Amino acid sequence: MTDTLLLPFQFPFMQNAFWIAMIVSVPTALLSCFLVLKGWALMGDAVSHAVLPGIVLAYILGLPLILGAFAAGMLTATATGFLSGNSRVKQDTVMGVVFSGMFAAGIVLYTSITAEVHLDHILFGNILGVGAQDLWTAGVISAVVVAALLLKWKDLMLHAFDPAQARASGLPVGLLHYGLLAILSLTIVATLTATGLILAVSLLIAPGAIAFLVTRSFGRMLAVAVAVCMASMVAGIYASFWLDSAPAPTIVLILTAIFLTAVVRRQLRIRRHAATV
Repeated sequence: MTDTLLLPFQFPFMQNAFWIAMIVSVPTALLSCFLVLKGWALMGDAVSHAVLPGIVLAYILGLPLILGAFAAGMLTATATGFLSGNSRVKQDTVMGVVFSGMFAAGIVLYTSITAEVHLDHILFGNILGVGAQDLWTAGVISAVVVAALLLKWKDLMLHAFDPAQARASGLPVGLLHYGLLAILSLTIVATLTATGLILAVSLLIAPGAIAFLVTRSFGRMLAVAVAVCMASMVAGIYASFWLDSAPAPTIVLILTAIFLTAVVRRQLRIRRHAATV
């Protein structure tokens, strides 16, 4: 019985999948807390879709794909900030226009070339095809992102809660703003192999949203988000082995189920409290 339960851990491709899941779960979970507090959920969606043309251009030019993805992500983020600050259109509308345009441009570029990298792997990830180089790339990027978030988490938290107070306190608001955007772009690059572009947004929103519902302090919110994200990714990969399903969507379904459970529990707690008052 024990040998059967441990069977997924005996295959090298499954071992790599579990390793990269644990690597990318930490930065995505930490970043999701800041995105949820700042109301940047759509920004994570926008950047994750908009890196596609950068990936295709990097492939055409013979450059590392992560460089193209990072450049496209930063271009999208800065263009969104510039357009929303210099037009009457709200930021969420600008993000919708920019990321859909970038994503469409990426699809047009991809269909015009003959690429060895399949589009499905870019969009949905190929976590079961992770190699040693992917693990090292994700590990280095994750280490940089986690170090930056932990070193500046108090400043970023104040910037997320009250940008005006952060500016009055003398914090470099512009640097924090674009630094967070750079961290977001780097994190999406780290998750490309594991979840792809479309499903990466779930890792950047769901863990923080779940932790926000079940905790009251920001420190505990960070810890809960990491635990939930790591457990969901490992459980999703493990379940996909037995269900013969795609790992990335399975992970997202588990995160969605946990989020819905947290919402229901919170509503029940509120009703019980109201009944006792």
